[in-house]
Amino acid sequence: MLVIPVYDTLILSNIQINVQEEVFSEQEIENIKEEDEFIIVPIKTQKSRSTLAAEDFYDVGILATASTFTNNEGTQLFAVDTKERVKITALTFSEGRVDAGYEVLQDIPDISEKEEKDYFDAFKHYAEEVIKGYPGAPMLRGLIRRWKSLNEAATNMGSYLDIDSKERFTILSSDSLKERYELILEGIKRLVGSSSVKRDIEDKMSKEQEDSYKVMAIKKQLKYLEKELHGLEGDSSSDEEKFEQKIAQSDMPQEAKKEANRVLKRMKMEGGHGSEYGTLYDYLDFMTSLSWKASKQENVDIAKARKILDRDHFGLEKVKERILEQIAVNSLKGKQAGSILLFIGAPGTGKTSMGQSIAHALGREYVRISLGGVHDEAEIRGHRRTYVGAMPGRIMEGIKRSGVSNPVVVLDEIDKLAKDYRSDPSSALLEVLDPEQNHTFMDHYLNVPYDLSQVFFLCTANTLDGIPRPLLDRMEVISLSGYTPMEKYHIGRKYLLPKAIEDAGLQKGQVTITQGALKKIIANYTMEAGVRGLKKQLDKICRYSAIQILEKESEKISIKEKDLQEILGNKKASHDEALKKQIPGVATGLAWTQVGGEILFIESVQTEGSGKIQITGQLGDVMKESAEIAYTLVKSHFADSGFAFDKKDVHIHVPEGATPKDGPSAGVTLFTALASLVLKKPVKKKLAMTGEVSLRGEVLPIGGLPEKLMAAQRAGITTVLIPKKNEEDLKEVPEEITGKLSIIPVETIAQVAKESMGVVMK
Repeated sequence: MLVIPVYDTLILSNIQINVQEEVFSEQEIENIKEEDEFIIVPIKTQKSRSTLAAEDFYDVGILATASTFTNNEGTQLFAVDTKERVKITALTFSEGRVDAGYEVLQDIPDISEKEEKDYFDAFKHYAEEVIKGYPGAPMLRGLIRRWKSLNEAATNMGSYLDIDSKERFTILSSDSLKERYELILEGIKRLVGSSSVKRDIEDKMSKEQEDSYKVMAIKKQLKYLEKELHGLEGDSSSDEEKFEQKIAQSDMPQEAKKEANRVLKRMKMEGGHGSEYGTLYDYLDFMTSLSWKASKQENVDIAKARKILDRDHFGLEKVKERILEQIAVNSLKGKQAGSILLFIGAPGTGKTSMGQSIAHALGREYVRISLGGVHDEAEIRGHRRTYVGAMPGRIMEGIKRSGVSNPVVVLDEIDKLAKDYRSDPSSALLEVLDPEQNHTFMDHYLNVPYDLSQVFFLCTANTLDGIPRPLLDRMEVISLSGYTPMEKYHIGRKYLLPKAIEDAGLQKGQVTITQGALKKIIANYTMEAGVRGLKKQLDKICRYSAIQILEKESEKISIKEKDLQEILGNKKASHDEALKKQIPGVATGLAWTQVGGEILFIESVQTEGSGKIQITGQLGDVMKESAEIAYTLVKSHFADSGFAFDKKDVHIHVPEGATPKDGPSAGVTLFTALASLVLKKPVKKKLAMTGEVSLRGEVLPIGGLPEKLMAAQRAGITTVLIPKKNEEDLKEVPEEITGKLSIIPVETIAQVAKESMGVVMK
């Protein structure tokens, strides 16, 4: 992370300050434009950047972001937004640039709301005491009364304190909020006392001496005042004048300009001390910062886009082809056309990163909006400005953040939207994701239409469950199935390992992993459809290698299979394998999970009883109903088998009882297990099945077939029964999987019984 060194400056978290360009070097300015965040770190003594060393820095800094703007005089300024305090863990120096590793520090919230207000009032009171008696005090008093937060007040007052850099660092490094404000308050009190003494002395001085002292004091105060004005406002013009100019120069449509001018008129009437001044200021600031028509020029090159997608993602050929189709159509039409793309897949399959690749391919800005846990419609549409603390919705906030009107926006985790009795956020997305409506999208905070038709929207989800049907109808579902072991091997070798080596600070070629070791990591240390777990394991190996290299044990590290237990510990993944011994009453099914496919054993036994059926294994309602349907089918078709249905109880169990299971696709497996029990015929070896059953004995289609077949092949299954209606889905399954399996489509339970047990049903 880029480091900006500062000397003899107190900067606190969660404030915005405006600073001049001279604070940064030319190289740092370029880096700030490229990076989202940087760290402001105080230094012990004033030095040039070229002579700074690690010992010159204090070990606590402030995480910050910056954006540039130009005042009326043509001076470039930076609006710096500070965030959390951080602990500096490492510093690196390269060609005048300083980078740092860091850990976020947590403040101790040992101050109540009342105490916070008392401190804020005290800071403002003492600040007005300090400026009392100086020319220019009314203007400075106006600045003081515009302070919006305790941290802002503390930071501004901190610049006047007569304390050294070590004392300023003591304030910054304190974890206790109360201690931090107490230290600043003590310094302010000393400053006020000094100012009071000075005023008493001035009263006793001769007129000539008094005038001379006042001249010097005024010059010093004006210097501070000028610095403060430039820091807080960027220039000396009024807020009203700045907004008036911005509105006139903006590309707002007439309706938006009319609303902005109306609010500006109210702002002028309120004056700088009005109760609504801050709210009106925030609204105009958002309106004038928003890009309305100044879209970034798009240069669509399908060949280049294809190359970028292939570079960033291995496999997923059909997915990438569909994306290229969408890019081509949007390019020809000049706006978002057709349905919004919805990427469905397990975690780690590349859904979100696909959005980044699309943005890069189109040359557009990229915005990710996480929808996980959002339960309020106002977070999508914004709050009406009549509410205290009103804010724009996440959509418009993301558009503003991008700086253009046509970014690539990824709505992440759309299946995690929540709703309560008050509102349903998914209903707000209906307008956002409808190309026929979103050209006049109305955010409640803006209160004027905004054209979203130029935005390239993408959505991601883990499952279709939880996505309302009206919202789903506006999107085209594109499934990202889990990766095969061979695909994971290539992804790990080509993408993940080089990135892990770079992240660990190692050089290319310093760490190598043998083919057998990488395959063993995939098989024994990951249990997922994606590659996120694989990345974590490779990161761990690279960190281990870094220690070995720094300890001078070796210049290069080669990781073999025998080394894995020492580095990664015992194997963490446990996949079920095909049954080695077949017994009546047991059948092997296939299931889809969040981490990919798995095989599922259905066990059944008979006991003396009265014809009852017992079902265990933490099964959901749908799966319990499938079990009852399967038992009914067995009783109706094998009534003459000699099995005393009215005198025997049947117990059905699905192992791993602590894991919840549900879904209709276990229907054929349940039927086969029960038929095997009743007929006392074991199911054929290395055979698995999936499919829903009806009371008519039909085998109905299911979902997640690619992941299920991958699980079957991994478990050593050789034959798989699938619904006849799922044959088309086999095109989505990699050939390296289908080539190793005998896949038999079935339409009825009679076919299931014949293929699984060799039983011919009447």
